[in-house]
Parts: sequence; C-alpha cells; structure tokens
Amino acid sequence: MAYTTIDKPTDYFNTVLYSGNETARSITGVGFQPDWVWIKDRSQAYNHHLFDSVRGATKRLKSDVTDAESTNAQTLTAFGSDGFSLGTDNATNGNGSNVVSWNWLAGTSFSNDASATSVGTIDSSGSTNQTAGFSIVSWTGTGSAGTVAHNLGSVPEWYIIKNRSDANNWAIYHHKSNSNSEQYALYLDGTSAATDDSGLANDTAPTSTVFSLTNGNYGNQSSYNYIGYFFSEVKGYSKFGSYTGNGSTDGTFVYTGFKPAFVIRKVTSATSDWLMQDNKRSESGGFNQIRNYLFPNSNQAEVSNQDYFNIDFLSNGFKMRSTDGGANGSGQTYIYMAFAENPFVTSTGIPTTAR
Repeated sequence: MAYTTIDKPTDYFNTVLYSGNETARSITGVGFQPDWVWIKDRSQAYNHHLFDSVRGATKRLKSDVTDAESTNAQTLTAFGSDGFSLGTDNATNGNGSNVVSWNWLAGTSFSNDASATSVGTIDSSGSTNQTAGFSIVSWTGTGSAGTVAHNLGSVPEWYIIKNRSDANNWAIYHHKSNSNSEQYALYLDGTSAATDDSGLANDTAPTSTVFSLTNGNYGNQSSYNYIGYFFSEVKGYSKFGSYTGNGSTDGTFVYTGFKPAFVIRKVTSATSDWLMQDNKRSESGGFNQIRNYLFPNSNQAEVSNQDYFNIDFLSNGFKMRSTDGGANGSGQTYIYMAFAENPFVTSTGIPTTAR
C-alpha cells in the first residue's frame, strides 16, 4: 500500500448494468476505457465471460469452467473510450436479459525481456496501472521453475492465473489464504477449501517485482500461453483481506477504509461457492443490505432478494448479516477482494457517509 488515497474509485473500477438486445451495440457509462471486462448474464444460466485488452477483443475466458481461451466474434468486439462494444452473442447481449459488467482500468503497456533487465527469468508483457495497483500480465511457459515480472511496483496481495492454451483450473494466490499463503491455492472455477499446492507459486511469496512459478499447468507448461490478473492494495480503493465468521445475523464486521462497491469472498477453511456482490445489483433488505449475488464458479443466474448471504455495505467496510457457512459460519475463515465506491476519508480529510 505505497500509494496515497484514491478519492474517486470510479476512475479505476466501475460496475455497469445493461439490458441485452441481441444487436451489435456499444455499452457506455464506464467512465474510462476498460482493460479488463468481466460480463455475466444475470437472467440466464450462461457462463461468466472475461475479456482483456492484452489478449484482445473477442478472446474470451470463462471463470466457471476450466476451458482454454476461445474466440467468438459476436461477444466483446472492441474496447471503447467509455466502455466496450458487443456483438449478438446470447451470453453477453441476450435479448431481454439483464447483464452486469465489472470493469477495471490498467492502461500502460509494458514488456519485460528477462535476459536484458535481469527482472525475473521468464519474459512477460501486459498492461499496468500502478496507481490503482492492477496489472494484466501475459507470458509463455518454459517448462522450468522461474519468476515473472508483474510490473505492479508493489507486492501483490491477490492474483489469478489462467492457462489460455489448455483446460486447467483458474489458480488463485491470496496473501491471507493460510498462514503460509505461498503454499496454498484456491481455484476460481471450484468450491474447494484452500489447498496445499506448490504447483501455483512454487511455495514462494511474490515480491514487489516478480511472482514465482513451477513447471506445472497453472502457469508454466512449456510453450503454453498464460494470462494473470495481479492486485495490490491501494488506500481508499481496494482491500484484500480475511475475516472469521461468527454464525450470527449480527455478523462479523470487516474494516476496509472505504464504502464497498464490489466484494468477492470465499470460505478458505471449508468447501463452498465463491460469492460476488456489488452496489449496482442490490435489492436492499434494509438501508445498507445487499441481497443479490452471483457465483463466479457457476453459470447460475443471479439469485435476488434472498437472505442466505446478506451483507451490509457500510461507509468504512462491510458486515455479514447471514448465518450461512458460505459467508459467515462460526469459526470459519474467509478471504475477500473488495473495491471501493467511496473512501471513508478522502485525501483532503473529508469523510464520506453510508447510504
């Protein structure tokens, strides 16, 4: 967290809702040209579709399955200055469907020749935004353990890796997944608890310049192409931490230092789904309560107006309002990834308030 407070989080992350019409069109209102776009049809059981500017438009990955990258010319067709363009594909623009898109800004291209810079041992390239603590990193596997430059300029607390060339799990490193986090992996497409798996990070924590790989399928099979999404915490904008559930509707409070706009969470001590909730899809069960949710590991349509995984979005964090083991089981450990709507206190000392 080497950066000053971000006063306007929507300059770097924004959730945009739209209604599908199965007609080629542009989606605007993002507020910037996004580099990572995650789309889910809320009305139908279609896969989550993930696109980024490094791999290029029309190239999709699906978070709820292990599939390799595929190209579909009727999905996301271009990244625009205020959003993105779509074709006629049902999963991203189905007629009459309610759709959500989560959008992140990277924006500065980089390329690292490891032999020339002596940063890492495997060449990488991508797009980064050090102010917002976000990098998209592309590399080709070598088949031998090595290190890769991520270009964040700070230590990543959370990253996601996907094999683009073959069907393999979405492997996740989170710095709070276990007391020895570098030894444990989570899988975005699955439900398992944190698993002791040296195949992800070679049992080595990332540094401010590189992350580590073994020779395995997750990140370094010879000649296979990989993509990774890397995050470090930025005050007032992002937080990647953990909490312990208490099994009560007067649940655990998690301090983030900002009012959340988007939270992904997962129990690490037990088997359960991942949960995604945001401030745009909410059907409120109370003043701050968010009751709509999606599962990044499932193509299931949005579950709305339900109490199973209730959460309050507050001015300085979030609070659990359910007793379900997937969100707030007594004594269970959870990790989360949160992005801000507003900082609790801006860089000029002005406080914000909950809604």
